[in-house]
Amino acid sequence: MQIELTREYIAKLQEAIARENRNEVQQLIDELHSADIAELYTTLGEEEGKLLFAVMDNEKAADVLIELDIDDRKRVLRNLSSDMIARQLIDNMDTDDAADVLGELANDLKEEVLSQMVDIEHAGDIVDLLAFDEDSAGGLMAKELIKVNENWNVVTSIREMRKQAEDVDEVYFVYVVDNSNMLKGMLSLKKLLLSSRNSQISDLVNTDIISVRTDTSSEEVTNIMRKYDLVALPVVDQLGRLAGRITIDDVVDVIKEEAEKDYQLIAGISEDIEPTDKVWILTRARLPWLLVGLTGGILVSQVIGLFEADLGIYPEMAFFMPLIAASAGNVGVQSSSIVVQGLANQTIQLSQTFKRILKEFSVAMMNGLTLAGIMLAYNILVKSSLALTLTVSAALFSVILFASLFGTLVPLLLDRFKIDPALATGPFITTSNDLMGLMIYFSIGRIFYGFL
Repeated sequence: MQIELTREYIAKLQEAIARENRNEVQQLIDELHSADIAELYTTLGEEEGKLLFAVMDNEKAADVLIELDIDDRKRVLRNLSSDMIARQLIDNMDTDDAADVLGELANDLKEEVLSQMVDIEHAGDIVDLLAFDEDSAGGLMAKELIKVNENWNVVTSIREMRKQAEDVDEVYFVYVVDNSNMLKGMLSLKKLLLSSRNSQISDLVNTDIISVRTDTSSEEVTNIMRKYDLVALPVVDQLGRLAGRITIDDVVDVIKEEAEKDYQLIAGISEDIEPTDKVWILTRARLPWLLVGLTGGILVSQVIGLFEADLGIYPEMAFFMPLIAASAGNVGVQSSSIVVQGLANQTIQLSQTFKRILKEFSVAMMNGLTLAGIMLAYNILVKSSLALTLTVSAALFSVILFASLFGTLVPLLLDRFKIDPALATGPFITTSNDLMGLMIYFSIGRIFYGFL
C-alpha cells in the first residue's frame, strides 16, 4: 500500500516516537513499503530512527536497511551490536545485499558479524561473494536461485524446487545443471507445469541460454541484460559451473551508479562523492577540473593578448568574443555527449569511427550554415562593417565545424585508450573549444580586415 509521506504524517509519527508509543509507531509504518520507510528515516533524528527500527520485525528492518544510502546505513549499524547485526539483519537478507552491507564495514567488525550468524551456509555464501570485485558479475550476483538436475523427472524437480523456493523471493527461471553443477540450460515454469509427471528434464531443457562469468565486468553485464531484454542472468565460474544469478534490480542499481558517475564527470567532479561527505573530500573532487578551467582561462587571456593590437584597431570585434566562445563550448559539449551516450549503450562502435565523424561533420555543416546565416542577417540589419559581418559569420561557421569534430573525436580516442569518455563532456571540451574558437575568430578577422 502506498501512503503519501506528508508533513502531517511525519509530524504525527514524530509525535508518537516522542511519546515512545511503540504500538502507534508500528501502526503508522505497518503498511509502508520498505523504500518509503527508508525515505522517512532520512527525515528523522538519530534517536527517532533507533525507535523506528526497534518496532520493525527483522525481515522488514533488513529490507529497509538495504534501501538506505551508505551514510544512513552506517548511522543505523553503529547503534547495533555485531550479534544484532548478524541475527536481526544479515540473516534476513539475500546474499548479494548482505555482501554489499558487510562490504561497507571495517574488517574486524565484518568478521565478528559473520561469526555471529546462525545460518552457517548463508554465511558461507556471503563470504564467497565478498571475495569478488564489487564491479564484476560475481560481486553483483546472488546465490539464491532455483536449479534442477537434468537427470531428474518433473515430479522430483517440483519437489526439490519447493524446498529451494523458501530462500528465493522471485522465481524468474529454473536453471538446469548436471551432476557436476555445470550449467546446461534453463526451463520455464510454464513448460515444467504443462509437461507429464515422468518427463525427463533433459528432454525439456532449453540449451540456448545466455550467461556470464564471475569475472565479467558490471558494465558488460548491464549491456547484455539491456540488449537481450533479460530480467535475470545466470553466472558461471571459469569451469562453467552455476555460481549464481543477477536480477534486473541489481542492474538498475548499476545503471544508476554509472549515470551518477558520468553526471559528476560532466560537471567536472573527478571522483564519486556524496553531499554528506566532508569538506576536504568535496574540495579534492572538485578542485582538479577547476584548476584545468583556470589554466584554460589563463591561456584564453594569452590568446586575446596576442591579438591585442588587432582589438585596438578594430575594437568592434570584442563585442562578438563571448558569442564565439559560447558557441564553441555548446557545440563541443553537444557532440561529445551524443558520442559518450552511444559508447555507453554500445550503439557506437570504434569500427564506426569514420562514419560517426562524417555524420557529425554533416550535422555541423547544417548547424553552422544556419547560425552563420542568422548572424550575417543580423549584422547587415544593424549596419555593421562588411569586414566584421564576414568575420563573425565565417568564424562562427568554422568554429562550429571544429568544435563538433573535436567533441566527436576526443571521447572516441579516450574510449580507445580505456579512459572513461565521460571526461570529454566536462570542462576539458569547453575550455579547449573556447581557446580554439577565439584563435579561429581572430585569425579570420585578420584575413578579412586585411583585404577589406
